[in-house]
Amino acid sequence: MESQSFSNSISPLHPAPHSHPEHQTNHIHSDASLRQIINRLSRIEGHVRGIKTMVTESRPCPEVLIQVAAVRGAIDRVARLILDEHLSECITRAAKEGNIESEIEELKAALDRFL
Repeated sequence: MESQSFSNSISPLHPAPHSHPEHQTNHIHSDASLRQIINRLSRIEGHVRGIKTMVTESRPCPEVLIQVAAVRGAIDRVARLILDEHLSECITRAAKEGNIESEIEELKAALDRFL
């Protein structure tokens, strides 16, 4: 099976080098970071399918809720990975390019929607 670089593959999480519309700067995330995020999202996706099966099988509500809580925690951990990546890559780049203020405002807006 042929190995493919994540930075060259297109996915919903990372369609390609992408830009921030406010300042039109492209950036590419590391293959390792993308692989970690994609793998975690795939596990979450499988976990959600498992919860759906539990519901269709009329499993006890407390069991289902425990699994929902586990997915919620996993999503929070993925969000943290994405935030860490953004801080280490995008914010650092913006600071070097002199447009840190707009990048910080964009991050604040994203955090407002997330939190």
